[in-house]
Amino acid sequence: MAQGAIRVGHCIADPGRAAASAFAAEIAFGDGRITHVSPLDRAALTAHEARAIALPGLANAHDHGRGVSNLAFGAIDGPLETWLAGLARAPRLDPYACAALAFAAMAGSGVCATNHCHNTQSSLTLLDEAEGVSRAARDVGIRVAFCWPFFDRNPVVYGDPAPLARWLLADEVPLAVPFRPAPRNFELIEQALAFEHPLFQIQYQPVGPQWCRDETLIAIAEASAITGRGVHMHMFETRRQREWADAAYADEGGLVAFLDTIGLLSPRLTLAHGVWFEDDELALLGERGVNLSVNNSSNLRLRSGRAALPAMRRHGLSVGLGMDAMSLDDDDDMLREARLAWRLHAARLHTADIFDMACRTGRSGIVGQDGGGVIAVGAPADILVLDAETLLADRIGDGTALPALVLERATRRDVDRLFVAGREVVRGGMATGIDAAALRARTIEQARAEARDNPPDLARIARMETALTKYYAAGLHKEGGR
Repeated sequence: MAQGAIRVGHCIADPGRAAASAFAAEIAFGDGRITHVSPLDRAALTAHEARAIALPGLANAHDHGRGVSNLAFGAIDGPLETWLAGLARAPRLDPYACAALAFAAMAGSGVCATNHCHNTQSSLTLLDEAEGVSRAARDVGIRVAFCWPFFDRNPVVYGDPAPLARWLLADEVPLAVPFRPAPRNFELIEQALAFEHPLFQIQYQPVGPQWCRDETLIAIAEASAITGRGVHMHMFETRRQREWADAAYADEGGLVAFLDTIGLLSPRLTLAHGVWFEDDELALLGERGVNLSVNNSSNLRLRSGRAALPAMRRHGLSVGLGMDAMSLDDDDDMLREARLAWRLHAARLHTADIFDMACRTGRSGIVGQDGGGVIAVGAPADILVLDAETLLADRIGDGTALPALVLERATRRDVDRLFVAGREVVRGGMATGIDAAALRARTIEQARAEARDNPPDLARIARMETALTKYYAAGLHKEGGR
């Protein structure tokens, strides 16, 4: 484990606390944890040290680690259900490269930990893909929870796909999909445990209740209770998902009640998006200690709506912020994502609430309760250092508290260094473990070659997008089948 010390002019040790203030300090670490935090005289620091701001590393509570933007291959923003069909435009790429590029970009904006909800490129290569993501986590140096996908129902629409035949060519009507059975998935996970290391742990990922059979959800709840492994699942991202669930689980008192009955609701569970929860459902999730990830940029881009973030906090939920590989400016900037949450909910939240989610509670769904999210003796040495030259250039006196200034202004351009378990994984704003620029150039070249040699059938994709639009407009997802 790396050992060392940094000296900063401004240490915001606990930005998730309302009374947080900054002080000059030396922060020392060894064996992956902070060993002391000693106040200093700012006048004794170098100019670069004096303008440095240290705060806990950020957590990206929900992402897909694509590495190459969806927009790059033509998947234009739109309602989730039709947008998913557009992902067929994506070229096949090296899973290690995609993950490494994604993790390096996150680290460059201060992210020390992420939930990686893996989208497999082929059912036959999932094990190899997991190994590639494991190597990427080690090389880049951030903490990764690899969310292993379970997907075994409703592959095209929520409900019966037969009506799509009205709007598709005869050979395009969805047929039976060769799902990977849940027992086989559990077998693969047992093999994939060999890829785990201190920065890479495997969680169960029932991709979403609309995409997993009830038997699979029950098996995952049981496995999580036995192993203690986390569970990560998309939930109520769109109005259509809510409408499908209300019809399909009416006899059980609703989907949330069903999930509670099977034992899935627990502190081991993280639910992503949660745009369409009712208040009483949030109260139950809070009682069960469930974690949530709110993904504001993604929800805006995919027309999903806005999650009730203040209500989630009011009900005591452990809420994190996630970029979902869909940051608002397509720049993988976690600092901007935190600011967007603040802009959307400033009337009912304090700046400390946003920092708490970005640094501490979002982290819990990734690594558990490990004492992180603060700069304190014994805490993990996950430390973000900003260069405040631009941030403080026009600051007059102390009229604006430093935590607020960081939240209102900071972007990835201000990131100077990032330490994870004491290892310097970003220096001068750039990842130290990989040559991200060279890897990106090779990956884009590979993507262009793949698109040229195996071009997507754009006309077929367009027909499917039209058919999906008409299917949902006709309300066929609300017919109650499951």
